[in-house]
Amino acid sequence: MKKITIYFLVSAFAFSTVFTSCEATKNTNKTQRGAAIGAVAGAILGGVIGNNIKGGNTAMGAVLGGVIGGVAGGVIGNKMDKQAREIQTALPGAQVERVGEGIRLVLGENAVRFDTSKSTLTAAAKANLDKLVPVFQSYADTDIVIYGYTDSTGKVEYNQTLSEQRAASVKTYLASKGLNTARFTTTGLGIADPIATNDTPEGRTQNRRVEFAITANAKMVEDAKKQAGN
Repeated sequence: MKKITIYFLVSAFAFSTVFTSCEATKNTNKTQRGAAIGAVAGAILGGVIGNNIKGGNTAMGAVLGGVIGGVAGGVIGNKMDKQAREIQTALPGAQVERVGEGIRLVLGENAVRFDTSKSTLTAAAKANLDKLVPVFQSYADTDIVIYGYTDSTGKVEYNQTLSEQRAASVKTYLASKGLNTARFTTTGLGIADPIATNDTPEGRTQNRRVEFAITANAKMVEDAKKQAGN
């Protein structure tokens, strides 16, 4: 089983030094201090990632773009931790990354495979998506953006359209399993944001993928703020 990647700042000591030296934090508990430190680290991490990943890594950027921060952010983060573990258990072949207060989920051809130049889901792809449905149903208070990608083979315009169709196919299939379509947004990005070289068959296989950006919806954010006492 692959490990769930959690992005954090190596210089956490610097943050802990700043926060523990503040008089205001002396009356807070451990959870509140951790959430505060995490919020600042997340904000800075968003800038670091955004500045250093070519193309901004769209799914990761979408996850980092909705940072709530504070104790409420910590509440959301705990729920996302649990969801990420459940996704990894349900579909071990998926690449699950906990980023900020959300989840980046990468489904390569080992999980969601399309026939060459096709947007129709294969039987294996449907079977793997079926494994994710119960998890998505359990966390109904999340929004999910589905990104479709292709490798660089063929014309850019054709790949753009194909990627849009593939993302839409995933949404349509998940909706057919009873998930609320209002939760989903689809975007095709064609050959953009490759995660491997397009110079080898193996690299092109990795680039033919679907990514999910899973974030808290308005209800989850409001519930988290209430739980945090905001």
